[in-house]
Amino acid sequence: MALVLLDAPTGLAGNMLLAALLDLGLPESAIHGPLAALGLEGRYRLQLEERRSAGLRGLHLAVESLEREPPHRHWRDLRSLLIASALEPRLRERVLAVFGLLAEAEAAVHGHPPEQVHFHEVGALDALVDIVGVCAGLLHFDVDTLICTVPPAGHGSVATAHGWLPVPAPAVLEIARSRGIPLASSGTFPPGELTTPTGLALVACWAASFGPAPAAIPQQIGVGLGSRALDRPNLLRLVLARPVEGADPLAADGDLAGPGERPEPLLLQQAQIDDASAEDLAFLAEALRQAGAVEVFSQAILMKKGRPGTLLSALVPPDLAPQLRAVWWRHGTTLGVREQRQERWRLPRESFTLATPLGVVRLKRAWLPGGGERCKPEYEDLAALAHHHGVSLQQVRAVVAESMAGATMESRP
Repeated sequence: MALVLLDAPTGLAGNMLLAALLDLGLPESAIHGPLAALGLEGRYRLQLEERRSAGLRGLHLAVESLEREPPHRHWRDLRSLLIASALEPRLRERVLAVFGLLAEAEAAVHGHPPEQVHFHEVGALDALVDIVGVCAGLLHFDVDTLICTVPPAGHGSVATAHGWLPVPAPAVLEIARSRGIPLASSGTFPPGELTTPTGLALVACWAASFGPAPAAIPQQIGVGLGSRALDRPNLLRLVLARPVEGADPLAADGDLAGPGERPEPLLLQQAQIDDASAEDLAFLAEALRQAGAVEVFSQAILMKKGRPGTLLSALVPPDLAPQLRAVWWRHGTTLGVREQRQERWRLPRESFTLATPLGVVRLKRAWLPGGGERCKPEYEDLAALAHHHGVSLQQVRAVVAESMAGATMESRP
């Protein structure tokens, strides 16, 4: 697994990210293969060249369309194409997440349901190449953690398929709002767009955090150049890095993280339901868990007209939000789902098995800040052993606790 530090002093754009990946050594075949699986072979050409920006080298990428009559690719059609494609499952999931976030942002700013979105920013061929290529590239380098500096969005106005729009582009602001992403001041830059919706959506779906880089040893650097001439180098840098031994890659200087603690961004999805049976609610909750929710829980509430109801809540990884909302619509009766960005702190943990006189038990071990650890057996394994041997749960716990005390625990990795 790789740690990547993304330095975006002049903003984010899809072609700059893809150029930086190619500068890192990404083979073009890693881009062409997935695009061919989407039926795009022969419909584009990558114009890649080394350039200088304010004296600094890097790669510049432009996507040339070879389509004589480019189709209007609607989001509903793109989604169907991606779902039915032969893309590798991890890549398909990432690409769907990025396009889904873009579609939701455009739907919000234009006042349409996401299914009705049809706009050039998502439908254009270059956006397809950028999104599929960047996701394929990050998977190629086995990126586990990506940390991005706070990008500037720009100011002024920009020409789009919808006419002249203010900068930051409305979709950029909506993505930043929905994901809680900070945007740096652009006051010292010339007027113009610095961060594009495609660039921000890509990083929003990949980044573990936005802020200063943690202590890490750079191992490989890729530089992607922008097209505009600025009063400074117009570039972004992707740095493949190795964390300093003992340092948490998600804890930068000035972070609020204690030793070993790790911040994790989450979305809280909630709906108040008064027209579903207990069986329906249980089915919906399990479907949300199966789709990737970190946790699902419910509370009894009193709704309007004095009707008893249920507040169903799901904690969701941000990149899975579109898929989880689809589950709410498919299996629930609610007409609306609220979302709120939250952050939880996690302790480093691992799962392992322990042989006991009653049988094998899975355990979960977490390391506490400042030293020490906490270990807990999985309830399902305890219950299964209690049933199998015809003894109480308390007796099984006692046997497992004795085995744990006598076992030689591995030291923390």
